[in-house]
Amino acid sequence: MGPTASGKTALAVELVERLPLEIISVDSALIYRGMDIGTAKPDQATLRIAPHRLIDIRDPSESYSAAAFREDALTEMAEITRAGKVPLLVGGTMLYFKALEEGLSDLPEADPGIRSRLEQELGRLGLEALHQRLSCLDPAAGGRIHANDPQRILRALEVIEISGKTLTELQQGSVGHTFPYSVLKLVRAPLERSLLHARIERRFHEMLAQGFEREVRALMRRGDLSPAMPSMRAVGYRQMLSYLLGELSREEMIERGIIATRQLAKRQFTWLRSCRGCHWLDDEGDVIKQALGLISSRFKSFFIPI
Repeated sequence: MGPTASGKTALAVELVERLPLEIISVDSALIYRGMDIGTAKPDQATLRIAPHRLIDIRDPSESYSAAAFREDALTEMAEITRAGKVPLLVGGTMLYFKALEEGLSDLPEADPGIRSRLEQELGRLGLEALHQRLSCLDPAAGGRIHANDPQRILRALEVIEISGKTLTELQQGSVGHTFPYSVLKLVRAPLERSLLHARIERRFHEMLAQGFEREVRALMRRGDLSPAMPSMRAVGYRQMLSYLLGELSREEMIERGIIATRQLAKRQFTWLRSCRGCHWLDDEGDVIKQALGLISSRFKSFFIPI
């Protein structure tokens, strides 16, 4: 686990080259086909060395949930273990990690009609107004859901309308789920926040040089994608869409894209600090050596390097 641009994929590939592992992606943006540059999706050379499961499994017009991820990930993990290997889950979508290990509340299925109306209200009233509405109806959810997180705000309001109960009530009344695996949690993150910020800025400019704008223009030409869709709200894509729609200048798009990525990293750090049982790797030291040491110590009875 780790914040965006922290080097998780590079470490995972090194581990796969040394141990009987198979990677499962834990990333809510890598699931989408045709969204490669802006998501920093591993290139084909990397995927030949270390194939990733659960990437390119959805069209950008489709939605995907933490519950769907949990089901898909458990299926893939069972398949990997049957083949005599060990699942290596890699990514930065912290809700997916939480859902996998702890399970999710039994929430109602999405209602396309209600969701469409809420999205129209989002466009008409703005995100702040909807977040305030949620805070009045469900103060606990309003407090823990970030005011700039439209997907979770809309989902919480949708749950209230469908069920007549708040998201908090339903989550508190949910039944626990079992997770049939022993887990070793490794976190890769630079100690200096300024170093991560520099990596984020450098990577965003690299994406632009690789053709990020061309990628998003191609998605727009499809004609079936809107800025309100989860895929198009991904960090970087949202800002690039605003630029291509004439709402931002190119300089504003770059600045906001970098700031939004830094804010994502901050949220990831906050979650990781509250996550129990994590082993933080010293990014200034030999990261692969640290990781291998922790793995061999934890699983020495049966985990043999290849």
